[in-house]
Amino acid sequence: MNRKIKVAVIGVGYLGKCHARIYSEMPDVDLVAVMDIDPVRSGEVARECSTESLTEIADLPRQIDAVSIVVPTCDHLSVARSFLTRGVHALIEKPLASNVDEAQEIIDLAHGHGAILQVGHLERFNPGVIELKERAKTPRFIEVHRLGRFSNRSVDVDVVSDLMIHDIDIILSMVNSHISSIYASGCKVLTDQVDIANARIEFANHAVANVTASRVSRSATRRIRVFAKDRYLGLDFQSQQIEEIRLGEPGHDREFPDLVQSTIEIVPELPLNAELDHFIDCVRTGRDPLVSGPDGLMAVRVAAQIQQRISDSMVHFACFGRGWEIARFG
Repeated sequence: MNRKIKVAVIGVGYLGKCHARIYSEMPDVDLVAVMDIDPVRSGEVARECSTESLTEIADLPRQIDAVSIVVPTCDHLSVARSFLTRGVHALIEKPLASNVDEAQEIIDLAHGHGAILQVGHLERFNPGVIELKERAKTPRFIEVHRLGRFSNRSVDVDVVSDLMIHDIDIILSMVNSHISSIYASGCKVLTDQVDIANARIEFANHAVANVTASRVSRSATRRIRVFAKDRYLGLDFQSQQIEEIRLGEPGHDREFPDLVQSTIEIVPELPLNAELDHFIDCVRTGRDPLVSGPDGLMAVRVAAQIQQRISDSMVHFACFGRGWEIARFG
């Protein structure tokens, strides 16, 4: 396929607008249209990207190769169905779907119609994450904090589907083992959804991951710490730099070896640019994407288990709290 890849972006809110801009600047891509239910927003993005503005999927050209689907999660299946059944390749923003059944249906549609399906787990294309996975061959304990200020975006889902799912996907890609147990808790703060959550994920190979996500913090923190067999690695997702502490050579006059500390300089790269470059390359060559449909499904499945544990803990706390109230004031 030597011609330009014909692409459309469905949904041009904050992130979809970024998709459209990047596609419009790629020399081997023809951004044929952007589509949004808001005609004003669609028109503005279309003008900025020198493409056509549409508000209905039915108005899109029939001859397109691929789409970025950047609509609310609850609409992923219905929008994806419109394209996958035509064999149009799709990049669907994370999470893949609202629930496990819908995620599986999207995968089945892609497989049944020969379409490439890539899931938008952006952090997999962070150069720091790529280097971290390469160095942490056998992670034993992983700790992640993804804390952000409150915004009005993505309030249709809870913090597990909004933020924590990034780290669920990274952890699953690092630990080559089945999950043996999950413990989780969380609470609502500003929205009707859970805004702060913590999960402990234990694996059959005895690796453990402790993950915290918040979208009501005063400052942004995005950091992962990995303790492996012979080293510690700490990555700041934003700076993309890694701190490494590893065991040195044991000395003759001491019981334990020295700890050697170093900073691993990573050449920064914008993960979204890398993600879209990869998607277009998969469309052009037919190779499997780095983040496949089954990867997205597994992240949705684990997120659902965490959400269930949180729901159970909230019900337990509410019952306990009510009992205490009756005992104290009854």
